[in-house]
Amino acid sequence: MFLTFIKIAAILLWIGLLGILKRAKLKGWYMLSGVLGFFIISFLILIPIAVGPLSSFVAAAAGLFGRVTNTFESYFKYGIIFIKSKGDYITLKIDFECSGIIEILLYISWVLFFSVFNGYQKIIMSLCGMVYILFVNSVRIIIICELIHVGGNSWYNFAHNIAGKLFFYVFIVLFYFYVFTKQQIISMRLGGFSYDVKNT
Repeated sequence: MFLTFIKIAAILLWIGLLGILKRAKLKGWYMLSGVLGFFIISFLILIPIAVGPLSSFVAAAAGLFGRVTNTFESYFKYGIIFIKSKGDYITLKIDFECSGIIEILLYISWVLFFSVFNGYQKIIMSLCGMVYILFVNSVRIIIICELIHVGGNSWYNFAHNIAGKLFFYVFIVLFYFYVFTKQQIISMRLGGFSYDVKNT
């Protein structure tokens, strides 16, 4: 009960801070406070709810590939993947870190407080981004499983901590560039020159 009261008070204080920053026209601080506040609040609220379903989804999506190649099996209800490697099975647990929840919440936080998008665009971009991150994360799990299948348990650290993460974050950075940096450039107008399709 006390923790619930603290959470509600923190949310109200955050909303109040955003109101003050918006009236003061401090756009940079407004965006930064909005992103950090929304991420922290949504993280605390959604982590107990969302990690399980996301882990199951990623395990199920990756498991479709494993079923075709017959290199690993997914028990998606438990977020577990059994990888066939050199006559043995290696267990991979899709946990909090592998679910993609942090990356999804952080992305949505940026979209909601990115001034270039209007309300409708923010909803569409949030949904598209969530699907994209889940897809890339599923491919990352597939890469990890296939590398472990080939190299055995000794390849786990390389597959999980290097190859998988490198693939994942390269594609996340490219996506961020397309969604945020490119859209910012498109919306810019310098004098009579425009980055839009039509010159003004």
